[in-house]
Amino acid sequence: MSGSEFERENIATDALSAAPDSKPAEVAREFSWRPPAEGLYDPSLEKDSCGVGFIANIKGKKSHQIVSDAISILCNLEHRGAVGADPRAGDGAGILVQIPHAFFARKTKALGFTLPQPGGYAVGALFMPREKAWRKVIQSIIADQIKEEQLTLLGWREVPTDNSSLGETVKPTEPAHMQVFIGRGAHIKNDDEFERRLYILRKSISQAIYQRRDRGLAGYYPVSLSCRTVVYKGMFLADQLGKYYPDLSEPDFDSALALVHQRFSTNTFPTWSLAHPYRMIAHNGEINTLRGNVNWMAARQASVHSELYGKDISRLWPISYEGQSDTACFDNGLEFLVQGGYSLPHAVMMMIPEAWAGNPLMDEERRAFYEYHAAIMEPWDGPAAIAFTDGRQIGATLDRNGLRPARYLVTSDDRIVMASEMGVLKIPEEHIVTKWRLQPGKMLLVDLEQGRLIPDDEIKAQLAKSHPYRDWLDRTQIVLEELPDAPTKGMRSNLPLLDRQQAFGYTQEDITILMTPMASTGEEANGSMGNDTPISALSDKAKPLFTYFKQNFAQVTNPPIDPIREELVMSLVSIIGPRPNLFDLQGVAGTKRLEVRQPILTDADLEKIRSISDIADTHFKSRTLDTTFHAGLRRGARAGARRTLRARGSRRPRGRQHHHPVRPHGGLGPDSDSLAAGLRRRASSSDPHRLAHFCGTCRRIRRAARGASFRLPGRLRRRGDQSLSGVRDHHFDEGPPALGAGRL
Repeated sequence: MSGSEFERENIATDALSAAPDSKPAEVAREFSWRPPAEGLYDPSLEKDSCGVGFIANIKGKKSHQIVSDAISILCNLEHRGAVGADPRAGDGAGILVQIPHAFFARKTKALGFTLPQPGGYAVGALFMPREKAWRKVIQSIIADQIKEEQLTLLGWREVPTDNSSLGETVKPTEPAHMQVFIGRGAHIKNDDEFERRLYILRKSISQAIYQRRDRGLAGYYPVSLSCRTVVYKGMFLADQLGKYYPDLSEPDFDSALALVHQRFSTNTFPTWSLAHPYRMIAHNGEINTLRGNVNWMAARQASVHSELYGKDISRLWPISYEGQSDTACFDNGLEFLVQGGYSLPHAVMMMIPEAWAGNPLMDEERRAFYEYHAAIMEPWDGPAAIAFTDGRQIGATLDRNGLRPARYLVTSDDRIVMASEMGVLKIPEEHIVTKWRLQPGKMLLVDLEQGRLIPDDEIKAQLAKSHPYRDWLDRTQIVLEELPDAPTKGMRSNLPLLDRQQAFGYTQEDITILMTPMASTGEEANGSMGNDTPISALSDKAKPLFTYFKQNFAQVTNPPIDPIREELVMSLVSIIGPRPNLFDLQGVAGTKRLEVRQPILTDADLEKIRSISDIADTHFKSRTLDTTFHAGLRRGARAGARRTLRARGSRRPRGRQHHHPVRPHGGLGPDSDSLAAGLRRRASSSDPHRLAHFCGTCRRIRRAARGASFRLPGRLRRRGDQSLSGVRDHHFDEGPPALGAGRL
């Protein structure tokens, strides 16, 4: 088994083994226990809507007052968190600070080992199993991995805790808390390289623990591992954080920055591991594009390479995956980019770009920056206020719609406070130099090493001018709308319009109620009658394939988007063709891609694509494939047509790096039918098993609705097909398994 297989979300129960003296019942309620998917609940849909804030000394001066003020901010955000039936059971709270060197040096000296100077060691904060025997196993694995990475294990520390303030329902889930201290090897040149080696080490430890496949090891979760920052968090209410961790009250526990968070989990179950902050961010809102972001990140696995990661990049996959919270996935992606060579603001701008496609006031250099990166990284979109830090810089940004509150102020003694609302910290008005709100798509950034607040325009102008992004676009981008018109080559159908509409499943309702008003007035039809027709999987009527799929909506009610009045923040740009290497920081890729400004192709657009090798300087070659089959043939004719189409579509033209199969339906006639577009695309470009699973599942759903027994296809039960079932595997690095999950 490769190391990448460890990066999963839940270990199936039947894949685990436990020693006779372990306590399965107790471990099953470890700190990350969540029930399996059932009814309307699915762990993969967990999202957060919370209170977030940070405080920092702009000049980088460390003090315990920063930590104390951060806890006060957190307590004043308590109303933004959730409380269970047990009034002392919260969804989670936490704090991220710089490593308090004087504090740790004092504590470790009492334990019998000495720490190097700051930057010469790292601190790992760990959630561990309550059983001492299992902790010993994990400690042994960590020691072995540290040695293999040519680092030095300096020692261990048990973190003191006081659970007297916790609710009675929280105490059974409480983990053991330990800190590991790791020395920097002599071969490591600087802090950035040390952070990267620690990132790879954390993944390697997770892999090694997974390979043991012991139930008792499920209590392991690395909260943080860094030479700059350390995280204290748990399933708390805001006021419980400081009481639970006595460390936070020590006078020499100091920091120049502190990031705090109070969690309100939306339709989810609170766990210790899902509390914020994560290793780099805390988040208020939700990422509504999560499924696409996770899928695209997984799709890059075969094409991404990095000089900084080298061969070790294979040990990091998958970076993000289903089953985590949206914030955890975002944190994984940001960490991957930053450790791979991007600066922190650069990576954040890639993942949460401001509105650029329809903004006439944006300068061309910045527009080129965003347009170039649109092909490298799809936006992580949703109403989101993200606070982020790497221990040297701390900042915040809003999504392009600005649907989450975030305000900040700067004081005369060089402090900056940002939070979901003002009033979280009592500061006399005469000490406030400036105060304002974070605007849509804008970034607030404090560089503690430079000792200044960097304006949004300066950040983005500097990054936009760092490379000739417009030249890179001109070399690699083909815009469909800018191509010259192409001569018509395809055969037009001589069938009446009504026959073609019927062949593709149009109904009278579609024509009269939906499409005619849209064509005549340019507005979408409104109605309030509801839709009482059975969903396609339960219907006895023949339905078009498209009706089996529905749009995913936000779990939190958000204002509806107005595509006319909010055109500025909307974009329909689509990229067709190979994606550049994610870590191509110097723009050396020469592969071209086709950019489409909106997703509906006219006949003229289709002809341009069909003739793309003749009218554009490109390595693309298009081929026309017949997607029709004889309607009078036996029942297996459609499957045979799919196999033939798949064979033809998979043949690559000689001398061409990439090709676009064009799949028209001009051959329709009284005796022929066409494969639905979704089936055509799947048949010519992907694994046919997924389609067979989908069709078989729909048949079983219909039988189940009539009272028959219901079982998913065997291949689905064995493979855990992500597209239908959600992920039921587990990744220790992001949280221990929901034991009992993994059964569909």
